[in-house]
This record gives sequence, C-alpha cells and structure tokens, in this order.
Amino acid sequence: MKNSVNIGIIGLGGRGASMVEVMAKMEDVNILAVCDKYQDRVDNVIKKLVGGGRPAPMGTVDYNEVLDMPGIDSVYIATDWECHVKIAIDSMKKGIPAAMEVGGAYTIDECWELVHTYEETGVWTMMMENCCYGEREMMVHNMVREGVFGDIVFCSGQYAHDLRDEVAYGEKNRHYRLRNYIARNCENYPTHELGPIAKILGINYGNRFVSMSSVCSRAAGMEDFVKQHKDLKPSLGNTKFNQTDIVKTFIKTENGELIELTLDTCLPRFYSRGFTVRGTKGLYQEDGDIVFLDKKLYRKNEWDQKKFWGRGKKFARKYNHPLWHDTTKEMLEAGHGGMDWFIIRAWIVSVKNGTLPPIDVYDAAAWMCITPLSELSIQNGGATVEIPDFTNGKYKNRTPRNDNIYDI
Repeated sequence: MKNSVNIGIIGLGGRGASMVEVMAKMEDVNILAVCDKYQDRVDNVIKKLVGGGRPAPMGTVDYNEVLDMPGIDSVYIATDWECHVKIAIDSMKKGIPAAMEVGGAYTIDECWELVHTYEETGVWTMMMENCCYGEREMMVHNMVREGVFGDIVFCSGQYAHDLRDEVAYGEKNRHYRLRNYIARNCENYPTHELGPIAKILGINYGNRFVSMSSVCSRAAGMEDFVKQHKDLKPSLGNTKFNQTDIVKTFIKTENGELIELTLDTCLPRFYSRGFTVRGTKGLYQEDGDIVFLDKKLYRKNEWDQKKFWGRGKKFARKYNHPLWHDTTKEMLEAGHGGMDWFIIRAWIVSVKNGTLPPIDVYDAAAWMCITPLSELSIQNGGATVEIPDFTNGKYKNRTPRNDNIYDI
C-alpha cells in the first residue's frame, strides 16, 4: 500500500480546475503535473497551487508529457468529452491507471476499445461518476439491499439542468457543449442518473442492459435563447441547434426492470436528477425527498403528497451509508454537497491499495454507450436497439467488490 499518490491532472476547465482545489486539500495526494490545451488555464492552476502552499507542478499543453513523466501513479481526465476515452486508453497503454470524468461516448467502437485495452493491459480506468456517492443515492441503495422497497421493477432519473447560458456562450468560455449541441441530437449526458441506478440494479453483476429506445421533442429552446440575447446574434443568429430540448430514453434489463432517462437542458427549469426507485413495497422519489411505503398509514394519506415530502431525512438516520455518518465541513464544501470528495477518495484509495476501482471499464462502457445508441435510435424514429454486453458474458458470475468502504 502506498502512503501517498502522485497524480497528473489533464483538463483544467471548470470541472478540472475545481477538482484540483479539492485534491490539493488531501495530504496523501501529490500533484506532479497539470495539463490543458490552453496555456492560460495551466498558468492559473499552477499559480493557485503555489499560492496555497503546494509545490509547483509541471505544466504542459501536451497530455503525452504527463503520461511520460516519471513517477506518475495515476491521471485524472477532465478534458472535452471527445477526448476522454482516447486519453484514458493512452494512459492504460502506458501502464497508468486513469480516472475519467463523465460524459457519453461518441461511438460503440470506442467503448469496446476501452474494455479491450483494460483486458489486454490489466491497467484500469475508473469513471468518476460522483452521483453514485450522493447521500440519497447511497441511502436508497442500502434500502434496496435491505428489501425496504421490495422487488425493484422501475427506476428513473434525469439530467434536468438549464444549460442555455453555458451552451450559448460556449465560444466565449471555450466550452465543448456548444459544438455538441449544434452537431448532435442524443442523450448526451446519461451517467449522472444512470450510474446510481445501474449500481442498484446490479448491472454487470448478474444483470445487464439488453435494449433501449430514445425519442425526442423538437429543438426550440436554444434558438429562442439566442434571439433574446443581442450579443449572441452575430455568432449564433443563424445557427440551427440539432440537440432537441427533451430526450427520453427507455432501457430494458435482462432481469426485467425498466429504466427511464430524461435529458432536459434547453428549457427554463430548476435543477433535478429526478432519481426515483420503485418496487413492490414502496418508492423513493428525489423531487420532494419522498419515501412512500406500502403500509396502511401511508395509503391513508395517498392523496396528499405533501405529507410525504422530506421523509428521506427520517430514513437517513437508519439507512445512510457509513461514508455519510461522519462528514466534515471540508468534505461537504468540496463540491456537489460532498459527492466530489467521496469520488476522489474512491479513486485515490484504489490507487494506494492497488485494488480495482468501484466504477470500472465495464460500467463506463455500459453507461457511456447509451449516447451513441440514443443517437441511432432517434435517427430511426425511436427504434429499439440492442445494447452490447461489454463483459462478454462475465456479468453472469461477477459479484460486487467489497475491498473498502468506497466499493459500491
């Protein structure tokens, strides 16, 4: 077991730069190198690290220099979506475990290449899906294990986040979403909602995704947003956005569960991941933090939803995951209410212990492939498409790891 971990950070945009700040607070993490294709981002991160008392890391605009640097134990990848898988593959081929930020894949082939590279090299990549470590997601996972909701038959989730400003000003802010929203129409960000659901349903551990279909609304939100902002008209006034406002995806599993995903980023609304789990004995619903059980007292008030708002707090006292028992202010302020701290620690502990990560390449491939498959389904009028088994049958006998507290 290593006492500390030497890491390189590749990608220093909004997500990457914020995660650098979190990692810099961890005494067992040594930041040896930082990289971004924009030199000013590299310079700004180095300046902040040095200002915070950290040694100056090597700075570069070429990620290969990070992979070739002696002493690097692992790299964290937070680049444009288009680069995630390629850099992870290059890292594994260099013998360096990678932590890869979230986002959908572009092709099924790159999902297979990610898996094959791991199987050929024995070097892993972990998908950094922080929502798997959300307080309520972990609580509900425990409740499912304890049978509180009975036999699970349906789960749903959404990425409901008004991103019109981020997308429209993508050129100014050098953000990759703009070009993606112009060029593609798909479920482009499935893993926030799908990751926790996949873990609950045992996907790749005795269960798997079998087929899916996606349908969409028309695209109106982004073009309307551009019209409302005069400063956007010169650059985007005549732009057609292919990404539609609402995308619905339905996934069937081998064990018979149905999953519903919603992408909702181009219309005004409040933020929600819409995390919902339903079974024969009850449900959990994120919106309202509702727990409803099949008991006489609950059924008596079934017409008054407000009576069930906030019930998650009561069940948290009994079913919260141990990670959430002794949280500190530093953890909770690290980002997204604590999830960012825990996903980083899960990665770092895996590197230190030399163990496999809790979210592996098979998970990454199964979750990321939803994006290109949704694109295909939409292009064919919502046709059902098969989802590959990236484990090649191994899912039937795989069991979830239990090496440490971060295993989920």
